[in-house]
Amino acid sequence: MYSEGLADLNEMFILYPFDPPGVKEANIALMKEKATNRYFPAFEKVFSSHGQDYLVGNKLSKADIHLVEMIYNMEELDANIIANFPLLQALKTRISDMPTIKKFLQPGSQRQPPVDEKSIQKTRKIFKF
Repeated sequence: MYSEGLADLNEMFILYPFDPPGVKEANIALMKEKATNRYFPAFEKVFSSHGQDYLVGNKLSKADIHLVEMIYNMEELDANIIANFPLLQALKTRISDMPTIKKFLQPGSQRQPPVDEKSIQKTRKIFKF
């Protein structure tokens, strides 16, 4: 349920680089608004209500990974986007400090960099949009 709850925001994030100018800026603003006023407060409330380190059963789950991935994605747009969410900050730190995740987050790992203009043009050419 938590992972599916992030799907709307994640879809917007995946698609915004391909938006035309003007639309892109509006969608970034909408994503930031949804993240700070809808999604992040809801997840902060979940952590506050059950007092556990993870979303489900107090053990790491796919939902925790999806949430931290979305935090990283949104921080590409606004580095301070979780400044008002201390429990989400703690989750991000907890998961990011896990040895395998920490290694993945290091420069030179398999983690893909943010989409750049060259890859956007390549994708548009392939999909003809």
